[in-house]
Amino acid sequence: MDGRLPNHIAIIMDGNGRWAKQRNRPRSFGHLEGLKTAKRIISHVSGLGIPFVTLYVFSTENWKRPLQEVSYLMGLITSYLKKEYQFYDEHDIRVTFSGDTTELPEEVAAALKETEDYTSGHGGTTVNLAINYGGRDELVRAVNSLPLKDGRITADDIASALDHPEIPDPDLVIRTAGERRLSNFLIWEAAYAELYFSPVLWPDWTAAELDTALGDYAERTRRFGGIVS
Repeated sequence: MDGRLPNHIAIIMDGNGRWAKQRNRPRSFGHLEGLKTAKRIISHVSGLGIPFVTLYVFSTENWKRPLQEVSYLMGLITSYLKKEYQFYDEHDIRVTFSGDTTELPEEVAAALKETEDYTSGHGGTTVNLAINYGGRDELVRAVNSLPLKDGRITADDIASALDHPEIPDPDLVIRTAGERRLSNFLIWEAAYAELYFSPVLWPDWTAAELDTALGDYAERTRRFGGIVS
């Protein structure tokens, strides 16, 4: 693909439930298709050589959903992570995670740790999965982790205490399925991100949809509060 590419893309993968409802299928069917889409998009991102992608998998607010759906999602996350080692190797993908893993079921937390360890030596695209993640929760955890000291806490102090200070801020945040809000996603890191809202439900996303978003991004001028001469 021609044009200026972002260094870090963050995606709010929305619309799985609506996609399933349109087909008179259970929400679990939509989540499974959404997982297949995530793999398809990750493959394309890797092929483009984009260094970082963060996917909003499960938010701190998603625990409010029906227990059956939450249980299905936790099982899907666990099984997916364990089955995709060949995919990670093939694309040289490093997998990491944002969010509070202490509140996750033990088998999910273990699968996250095993996958992170297994892919730690890979040098391609880093796929950061936001699981039990909320932007406000991340900020609270970051501030509470800082040592007490005289003087004021600085922005650099907070940034260094976030879940992954080594990952650069997202250049582009994409939300699918027509909603136009961040929904507590990377609220510190996305302060100067470009936003792209797509009406297409997540399970219907293809490489072409991502290319359209990247083309839109390439036409923008980023000022970061300054003036471009």
